[in-house]
Amino acid sequence: MDIFHLFIISLMPVLKVLLVIIAGLILATQRFDLLGCDARRHLNKMVFYVFYPALIGCSLADTMTLEGLADLWFLPVNVLITCVIGSILGWILVIVTKPPRHLWGLVISCTSAANLGNMLLIILPALCKEKNNPFGEVASTCSANGKAYASLSLAIQIIYIWSVLYFLLRMYANNEVKETNSNNSIIVAANGCTRDVLHDPVGLPQIQNDRNQKVSTTVKFKQLFMKIMRSESLRKIFAPATIAAIVGFLIGIATPIRKTFIGDSAPLHVIYSAAELIGNAGIPSITLIVGANLLKGLSGSGVRPSVIIGILIIRNIFLPISGIGVIKAAKHLSLVDENSFYLFTLLIQYAIPPAMNIGTINQMLGSGESEFSMIMLWNYILAIFTLTFWIGFYMWLVI
Repeated sequence: MDIFHLFIISLMPVLKVLLVIIAGLILATQRFDLLGCDARRHLNKMVFYVFYPALIGCSLADTMTLEGLADLWFLPVNVLITCVIGSILGWILVIVTKPPRHLWGLVISCTSAANLGNMLLIILPALCKEKNNPFGEVASTCSANGKAYASLSLAIQIIYIWSVLYFLLRMYANNEVKETNSNNSIIVAANGCTRDVLHDPVGLPQIQNDRNQKVSTTVKFKQLFMKIMRSESLRKIFAPATIAAIVGFLIGIATPIRKTFIGDSAPLHVIYSAAELIGNAGIPSITLIVGANLLKGLSGSGVRPSVIIGILIIRNIFLPISGIGVIKAAKHLSLVDENSFYLFTLLIQYAIPPAMNIGTINQMLGSGESEFSMIMLWNYILAIFTLTFWIGFYMWLVI
């Protein structure tokens, strides 16, 4: 298959994403006002608590087996490698461009965490459905595997975002946040949106004791443990999508449970079918939200052009090139098999635009929302061209 034909194939899923994003942007304008602040907030909650958990759980339960999990062990490792490389490059960018201190966490987050959820859940199945599937797999099997790859990638990255990046963004949150200590909540007003955001101390909790009061080591550790367990960031690690991934794993690898839910003759197949139907709403919903959030970026922000250009170079050039080196090294060390679709998935993880969950955290903290929208706007504009190129090039590389 010639490389020109591969680029044509690679353009189709990118255009599909772009059209849905444009629809979300149009629906958020004042003319329609169907995805305003309140609508986006409620739809975001539906995605976070209902649509994504159903989609991830069903995808993993349907395709993940004990043998398959052993074969895919490098996929979550690869997600973490992308985050580490992106974080290092982000720190270098911060040192070179010297943005305002409250944006340091945002810059590093945008270079380290990719939108592995809805982007992969759209791109991988769309490629499988193309005529003359470039990976040589049966379309239905290819599409099911693609959903499993994307769901596993998303589950791993959610843990990273709501642990490492959550703490990082909180650390650099600026004084746009107005705290009311009376009820331990934050009222944030930005772009006409007012919302309640839970507040917990930045970083590790500190134990406050009177100097003359002697507290045993056991009591100190108990107090520390309880504060950590009650922290908002820890609860976010065990987000509904993460719990759904765990449930999906258990159903998939436990044969008796799998036979109960999966398959046309399974006695509880109707439960699985209902959850799958709900999960199918997740991809269009979150993609519409992406488009609606990009509308803020059109009004401009305080991000210097050098910072935006640096993020664009890292996400669209440095990371995709570094991914080639990582996967080639993994193949040389026999850490991954020769399945072309699997290798393509590992490679494309390095070329995806920044994660939308970063924007969710910024909304919670009331800091960096307009800056993030500007960064995302330029990333998605450039991704029309760069993502198309890298999809076509990666397919040419693995088939």
